[in-house]
Amino acid sequence: MAANVSSPSVVNISDLRVLAKRRLPQMVFDYIDSGADREQTLDQNCTAYNEIFFRPKCAVATPTCDLTTSVLDQEFQLPFMLAPVGSSRLFYPKGEVVAAREAGIAGTGYTLSTLSGCRLEDVKDATKHPAWYQLYLLGGREVALKTIERARLAGFSAIVVTIDTPVSGLRERDLRNGTKELLSRNPIKMLPYLSQMLIKPCWMTQWLGDGGLMSFPNVVLDDGPMGYTEIGPALEASVVTWEDLKWIKEAWGGKIVVKGVHIGDDARKAVDLGADAIVVSNHGARQLDSVAPTIRVLPEIVNAVNQQVDVLLDGGIRRGGDVVKALSLGAKSVLIGRAYAYGLAAAGGAGVARAIEIIKTDILRTMKLLGCSSVKDLNETYITIPESWK
Repeated sequence: MAANVSSPSVVNISDLRVLAKRRLPQMVFDYIDSGADREQTLDQNCTAYNEIFFRPKCAVATPTCDLTTSVLDQEFQLPFMLAPVGSSRLFYPKGEVVAAREAGIAGTGYTLSTLSGCRLEDVKDATKHPAWYQLYLLGGREVALKTIERARLAGFSAIVVTIDTPVSGLRERDLRNGTKELLSRNPIKMLPYLSQMLIKPCWMTQWLGDGGLMSFPNVVLDDGPMGYTEIGPALEASVVTWEDLKWIKEAWGGKIVVKGVHIGDDARKAVDLGADAIVVSNHGARQLDSVAPTIRVLPEIVNAVNQQVDVLLDGGIRRGGDVVKALSLGAKSVLIGRAYAYGLAAAGGAGVARAIEIIKTDILRTMKLLGCSSVKDLNETYITIPESWK
C-alpha cells in the first residue's frame, strides 16, 4: 500500500525517506539510500550546505517570486529538474514513467537513466516538458548509436553523458543485503536473503504485477534487451572517454550535457569538446568516496567555464534552501535524485509530486525571506561562504 504523503506529518524530504524505508525491502531501500565505501561523501554532500549562511536583504516586499529558469535555451517553471535514477521500476511500478509525468505536471524536466526499466519512448510520452536522456555505453558503440537514434525520434532534447563510472563504486550495503545473490536466480544462494522481500507483501505484489525482475529495454543487444545483472562489469567494459564525446556529439547532433565533472580542468576540457552544459556531480556519492561535496567544488567549476556553458549541480539537495544556495553560487539549475526517489518509493506519483511541492515551497519561502523576487537575481551577495572555499 502506498503511503499517505498528504498527511500533515509529511513536512520534509526526510519524512518521505522514512515512508520509503517502511514500504521497501531493505535491499531496494539501500539501493536508493546508500553511498560508496564508508559513505563519507554521502554525508558531506548534505552537510556541506550547513557551512553556507544566508545574508537576507530585509524590509523588501516580495509578494511574488519568479522561479522560472532557462537551461539549454529551454524554459523550466522550477529551478530544479529530476535527475537520472536507475532501476526506478524497483521502487514503484513503471517508476520512470510515473516520475516523468509528475515532472511535466510541475513544469520541469526529467532525465532518464540508461538503466531504466521502462522504454524511453513511453517515458517521453508521459511528459510534455523537456526530457533528457542519460547515456551509458553499455553494449558498446553500435548499441549506443541505436539508442541515440531512438532518443532523437522520441523527442528527448539533450543527451547527458556520464563520465564518472569507469567502474562501479563499492556500495557495501549491497554486499550485506545479498544483492548479487538475489540477482543470481540460484535458489540456494538466494534463500538466506529472500525474507527481506517476503516481509513486504504490498511491495512484492506490485513488483510482481509490474513484471518482477526487469530487463533494460533501452540497451538492446543482439539477443534482446540487456538483462538485470550486475552492472559493475558492464560499466567497466564500456568506460566513457573524452574521445567518445566527439562521436556521441556527432551522432546526436543536438545539445550535449556532461555529467560527473568535479574539477576545473575537466570542466574546461568538456567545454573545449563542445559540451553545452555541465553537471557538477559525484554520482550521489556512489562512486569515489572521500571526494569533496559538490556544492564545495561548484565555485571552481563556475570559474573554470567562465559563463561559456550552463552549469548545473546535483548531490545532497534535500531542502529548497539548498537549491537557493547552489543558484547563488552560480548554478543555472540543479538536479534532485534521492529527494524524489524517496517520494516515488513511498507513494508513486503522489510521492514524487509531494517531493517537488516540498522543495518548491521551501524555495519560495527562502526567496521571500531573502528579499529576492527572482531566482535569476540570486548571486553571492545573498550568501556567506567559508574563506577556504574561495
